[in-house]
Amino acid sequence: MRKVTKFMATAATAALMLAGGAQAQDKKLESIGISVGLLGNPFFVATIKGIEDRAKEINPDVEVTAVSADYDLNKQASQIDNFIASGVDIIMLNAVDASAIAPAVTRATEAGIVVAAFDVSAPGANVTVMTDNVDAGRKACQHIVDHLEGKGDVIIINGPQSSSIIDRVKGCQEVFAANEGINVLSDDQNGQASRDGGLEVMQGLLTRYDHIDAVFAINDPTAVGAALAAKQLNRSEFIITGVDGAPEIEKELASGDSLIKASASQDPYVMAGEAMKMGYDVFMGKTPEEDTVLLEPKLITADNLDSYQGWTAAR
Repeated sequence: MRKVTKFMATAATAALMLAGGAQAQDKKLESIGISVGLLGNPFFVATIKGIEDRAKEINPDVEVTAVSADYDLNKQASQIDNFIASGVDIIMLNAVDASAIAPAVTRATEAGIVVAAFDVSAPGANVTVMTDNVDAGRKACQHIVDHLEGKGDVIIINGPQSSSIIDRVKGCQEVFAANEGINVLSDDQNGQASRDGGLEVMQGLLTRYDHIDAVFAINDPTAVGAALAAKQLNRSEFIITGVDGAPEIEKELASGDSLIKASASQDPYVMAGEAMKMGYDVFMGKTPEEDTVLLEPKLITADNLDSYQGWTAAR
């Protein structure tokens, strides 16, 4: 009797597995919602292109909707709720807050929607693909330490508290802390991860400090804004490093006369595209071997710019 019961249970389980497999095969990717920190940033334009290209390889007719959260947590939470209401299959999320976005992510996953995080982590996301941002911060700030030969007054221009920015600052601070001759003048000013924000913050810092040896900006738009502030106030005694490897930074490095001397590069197209593929696997019922993937950054300077394949390179 026990053997029969066991056989019947096994058969039932097999039938359910077969049915589940058939359902997975019948599933079709029809709609994707994308929420990014700031749509005006070329970085996020490249991520959206990466997502769209990978999604259309799966279904040429897939509907892709991309919106900008403008680094506003409440706005992004509302966007996620709108995606839930419209019944998208996958939400591609660039979280604007490293922890506070969690309730919105939970609402999406409980509604049966796959959440794939890219560039920054989001609590509860099914999969995550991002640059190793701690390493990016280390590399950008090690360039500063090497340039200063271990001694000098430096500034970190911070930004919105997404995981990527927190990690970059962490990596930078580790490097600075390991060098006793480095004095951090400021590390808590929020440049809003934008050119205008970097400009405004740097104007204030330049007014406050008569001498600065180097600046680490948490991304390239912030670095460009800081460089513009220096130009406006006729200050040129320091160097600037950033993170992104953006097209504008390629121009700055190629110019030969910019205060911006290095950027730890990311590949937003590949990053977001990989997150899309992993999210689709989850959508189809496959469990990823690793739910978080970190991509290694490369420090870009004028010396290796010729070998750098930037964001706009042909794919």
